[in-house]
Amino acid sequence: MLFDDLTKPLADRMRPTELADYVGQQHILKPGKPLYEAIASGRLHSMIFWGPPGTGKTTLARLIAQHSDAEFMPISAVLSGVKEIRAAVAEAKKIQLEQHRRTILFVDEVHRFNKSQQDAFLPHVEDGTVYFVGATTENPSFALNNALLSRARVYVLNALTADDLLAVIDKALTDKVRGLGGLAIEMADDIKQQFAQAADGDARRLLNLLEIAVELAAAKGGQAVNEAIAKEVLSGGVRRFDNQGEEFYNQISALHKSVRGSSPDASLYWLCRMMDGGCDLSYLARRVVRMASEDIGNADPRALQICINAWEAQERLGSPEGELALAQAVVYLACAPKSNAVYMAYNAAMADARQSGSLGVPVHLRNAPTKLMKSLDYGKEYRYAHNEPEAYAAGENYFPDELAGRQYYQPVDRGLEIKIKEKLKHLKALDKGAT
Repeated sequence: MLFDDLTKPLADRMRPTELADYVGQQHILKPGKPLYEAIASGRLHSMIFWGPPGTGKTTLARLIAQHSDAEFMPISAVLSGVKEIRAAVAEAKKIQLEQHRRTILFVDEVHRFNKSQQDAFLPHVEDGTVYFVGATTENPSFALNNALLSRARVYVLNALTADDLLAVIDKALTDKVRGLGGLAIEMADDIKQQFAQAADGDARRLLNLLEIAVELAAAKGGQAVNEAIAKEVLSGGVRRFDNQGEEFYNQISALHKSVRGSSPDASLYWLCRMMDGGCDLSYLARRVVRMASEDIGNADPRALQICINAWEAQERLGSPEGELALAQAVVYLACAPKSNAVYMAYNAAMADARQSGSLGVPVHLRNAPTKLMKSLDYGKEYRYAHNEPEAYAAGENYFPDELAGRQYYQPVDRGLEIKIKEKLKHLKALDKGAT
């Protein structure tokens, strides 16, 4: 027995048709888990599958429809609009009326629908015309309407593990009906590991790479996927890095928090992950400079200059030479003493500036370049700090009168801020003695 259409891509042919053949996602598909029990009992509910590409979102939706004896009606948000949604709903009503069957309306890439398009599903989900199943690679919290989210349960699908992917390879190589089993393809375990690593958690990518490798082996008159073929097929593979998407922000968050947590090794890993994924190096350089001010600050003022120098080196040298300068800066930041005192002081001062309105500059701090200004006593009682003991005008107020005495900056007991804290404490004592 042969698969009915061997011209289809291997990834499509190997799509599981039974829940027992489904690979991965055991965190939601083990007995006792809500989704597993819902599938086993045929109790449908609207749901959203959120996960990276190639993790089985579409396949799982098909299997749910099959186990529930429901009509599976797929539409793609990339190719469809409200017109297609209405047509699908009309078809679902017809099936409900004539066949007394439920319909699963599966919407792939649902995050690409705008608000009005997403709203078009709501009444039909409410009245039970369709069970809505959406698939998305984007965080539903940001990509989907709250109204739609409130009517569907979100299930998170994880990238497949190396063991999951090896199981997919073995199934494809041994399945004589839908896979490559009839071709007697030879593939050593270490080569399988290379393919699993290159797939980066994506079963679809894995099967596409495997199919290309088998075709290349056949073109060279052999049935073995050897080291040479693997190198040719797997060269130039890219990691999962959705620029400006969920994974992008997850990784930059991990980088920033690793630096803040003083872990040079983890910081370097996340930096390399983003570089390997094709992140704009100028973006990384900007974020690294931000980290220097936000998390190191005056505990080590050299950090900011080192980061700016690294940015300049990256711009002058380009890739790959300039990447090492960014790596040096990130390791320095991770090892530097930490202080968010300037960051916290800045936020507090900004809050006062925004909330206190246009408070006037105290007269003694105003400049007086004209006779009129001098006649109004601009700058009259200003004390020139360099003429005071220790070059400090003890007891002077530099705030608007309404904010006199405000203190935003609280140096920490780390790095250079230890000395800054001691100096500010001494100046406060001089202020107290002057009152």
